[in-house]
Amino acid sequence: MIIDCHGHYTTSPPEHEAWRTRQIEALANGTTVPPRPSISDEQISETIRNAQLRVQRERGIDLTIFSPRAAGMGHHLGDANANALWSAECNDLIHRVVSLFPQDFIGVCQLPQAPGVNPANCIPELRRCVEELGFIGCNLNPDPSGGHWSGPPMTDRHWYPLYEALVDLDVPAMIHVSSSCNPNFHATGAHYINGDTSVFMQLLTGNLFADFPTLKFIIPHGGGAVPYHWGRYRGLAQDMKQPLLSEHLLNNVFFDTCVYHQPGAELLARVIPAKNILFASETIGAVQGIDPETGHHFDDTRRYIDGIAWLATEDKQRIFEDNARAVYPRLGARLEQQLSMQGVAS
Repeated sequence: MIIDCHGHYTTSPPEHEAWRTRQIEALANGTTVPPRPSISDEQISETIRNAQLRVQRERGIDLTIFSPRAAGMGHHLGDANANALWSAECNDLIHRVVSLFPQDFIGVCQLPQAPGVNPANCIPELRRCVEELGFIGCNLNPDPSGGHWSGPPMTDRHWYPLYEALVDLDVPAMIHVSSSCNPNFHATGAHYINGDTSVFMQLLTGNLFADFPTLKFIIPHGGGAVPYHWGRYRGLAQDMKQPLLSEHLLNNVFFDTCVYHQPGAELLARVIPAKNILFASETIGAVQGIDPETGHHFDDTRRYIDGIAWLATEDKQRIFEDNARAVYPRLGARLEQQLSMQGVAS
């Protein structure tokens, strides 16, 4: 199988995000929050068939691990209660997508984070999504302030209650910031990459996985600056008297292939062990245009992995499928359930 571990519902019906805008306005004005929008299955189906699913099938992707739009999480916009309502709305919409297209998508949830609020606040929604909706992971925002980085680093005990829940549920977290409210940081070009790189450095300086040896994080967008500066990080770890990165982090930290050119994908595959790379495209997402140098879409990332001639067949198998099954333990059970249902139907 070709499993894309990083997809967002970026083409959701316009009523969905329009409700969030009205909700935030009501919060600011002290008025009543409007009722949640009524969105039909037909609307959802149309937005998926004509966009995400069409692209998946054109590129030979069998399954996408699908979550709400990252930029739309907007944790800095609302308080804990408003964000809880919004997260539930987003996650329910993903569940409906998965229910309509169970062979093509599997859910990952948004968490109701808010600046200054203990992450334990997120546990009920995480459990609902995993235990009731069948989701297999979550997106975890290391900076709910939206670009000001006002909270503690991810190695701080502030985060531990949420990590305990992740371990208990046996689900990983993809590290993913949301939109930026700081004009110094363009959301997709700087803020996303800053988040990826900053969290890796936080993990390097700490010893989080001694306390949570089975906790798993996926750092998206190829790990931000990490692969390009791997020697820097190895040297810093050595100066700090930390173990080798292969021992210190690479049993728990994984990277995806959302790197939108061939040299970047090849650098990732040369520097990071194949067992730590998960195939992903973030389609339809940050970079949707056609590369004039190749004539292909920038985010057609399967083409880059296929195009690494020196990468062993077994390593491509790991990147395309096996690593996703290992990092998302609940994925295998869901796929087996789907196969069983197909057998009954036939």
